[in-house]
Amino acid sequence: MLHRFNHEISKQELPGQFTCPFFYVPHPLVVEAAGVVQEYLLSRPDWADEIGQGKMFGVLVVVDDNGAVGFLAAYSGNIANRNDYPFFVPPVYDLLCPDGFFRKGESEISAMNEKIRCLEQSDEYLDLQRMLVEARAEAVSAVDAFKLKMKDSKKRRDAMRASGIQTDAMIRESQFEKAELKRIKRHCGECCAEMEHRVREFTLRVDALKEERKRRSMALQRKLFDCFVVYNARGEKAALTDIFESARHELPPAGTGECCAPKLLQYAYLKGYKPLAMGEFWWGKSPVGQVRRHLQFYPACKSKCEPVLDFMLQGLDVESNPLKNAEYKRLEIIYEDEWLLVVDKPEGMLSVPGKIGVDSVDDVLRRRFPDIECMFVVHRLDMHTSGLLLVAKSKDVYKSLQRQFAERTVEKEYEAIVEGDAGFPEEGTVSLPMCLDPDNRPMQIVSREFGKEAVSDYRVVCRYPDGSARVRFFPHTGRTHQLRVHASHPFGLDAPIRGDMLYGKPSERLFLHACRLSFTHPVTGCRITFTSPVPF
Repeated sequence: MLHRFNHEISKQELPGQFTCPFFYVPHPLVVEAAGVVQEYLLSRPDWADEIGQGKMFGVLVVVDDNGAVGFLAAYSGNIANRNDYPFFVPPVYDLLCPDGFFRKGESEISAMNEKIRCLEQSDEYLDLQRMLVEARAEAVSAVDAFKLKMKDSKKRRDAMRASGIQTDAMIRESQFEKAELKRIKRHCGECCAEMEHRVREFTLRVDALKEERKRRSMALQRKLFDCFVVYNARGEKAALTDIFESARHELPPAGTGECCAPKLLQYAYLKGYKPLAMGEFWWGKSPVGQVRRHLQFYPACKSKCEPVLDFMLQGLDVESNPLKNAEYKRLEIIYEDEWLLVVDKPEGMLSVPGKIGVDSVDDVLRRRFPDIECMFVVHRLDMHTSGLLLVAKSKDVYKSLQRQFAERTVEKEYEAIVEGDAGFPEEGTVSLPMCLDPDNRPMQIVSREFGKEAVSDYRVVCRYPDGSARVRFFPHTGRTHQLRVHASHPFGLDAPIRGDMLYGKPSERLFLHACRLSFTHPVTGCRITFTSPVPF
């Protein structure tokens, strides 16, 4: 399991602190270890098709009791339905054990799935559904046909009345038709009700099985996660269920504990190795809708790994997380009048208060203008995007400006440096519908099914010899991470913005700046435009 480097490692080459798994530039030893793993993967042609569809791999640089430096390797989930290959560390808990409770419980749930499938696809159930549809259609047809007959009869009676004819028979005919319509509706309703009852009996059987399946599945998941007991550097241990209950008051998501980082740290602690640095890289194709690049390093996922790693890293000297420890930076006001403000937000400051306990534009302005009762940040910039931001001093002004954004009359312009083989056209439009990736917040994905419209125009300012380019973006919509995804996605520019830690590679900052903002003043009615110099 422990792999040695091919050369001696000096103390000067070792990292001073352990990697922050949610924001990092991989240490040179991590990059070297990842290269060894990548060579090994190339030597396994039997895995090529499976891992080529996309899989995360990780390495952990450690020092053993003798002071020798080596590294461990891991992969997320399974490969070829196995999790016990000697080159990699074992799982935290072997849920693939043939004689284990998970396999047995999984088999029982699979049997229930088959039973539900057989019921839902049985000839009897399908015939009942067809007969119910036909009964409802016949009922509608019978009622409509009689209503049409009543309409003709009324027209005839009206014509007779117009010519001076009025008889008791005409009144009785009208009364009879109204009563007959009620009888037809009642008869049709009884026929449909009988069919609905028979269908409902079948549906209740299926629903009962589905509810039992859900109950068993949740119980199995809870029992499984109780078996996932992880350690930290202090020697303390905790089950995943307890960790998530304490951190989020919920059960762990499916697949928790099977990612690279928990596997690597668990094995290191059990063997007495001291963790020094780690990193996770992607191998293969990008998942549909997401942005993942072959051999690129990525931060650990938040939905499954953040609470687990927060526990497992206790006792280690870990690098600070810039997302949680952003330094205060000066907020410059470039325009102010009685109704609104335009500020130049620095990189690293939130637009509005968040959950990570750092200053936001809203916080700074409320301290600076304590006498203003209502102050509203009208739109948002990502924490690591710098540039122009619009702030309203009253609710009415806020609503007016919001309306302009909704009607797309506000003109926004951004400048960025994008990396990679920037072979995209000199100008164009990217239209990729986007939504939140619920399993990997705050990352966004492209989804034709669930995404909202997101459209950006762009124009190349200049290209550089290293393949990067300076680009101006003109977004028509304002989705979260819109420009970052449109730049990095294979169906967009396929060129991530420099310093994009989520969709590209970390750097000293995110090279994205909101440099121009134009809108109609909500009180004066004048069109006003503001610009901000690009700081990179």
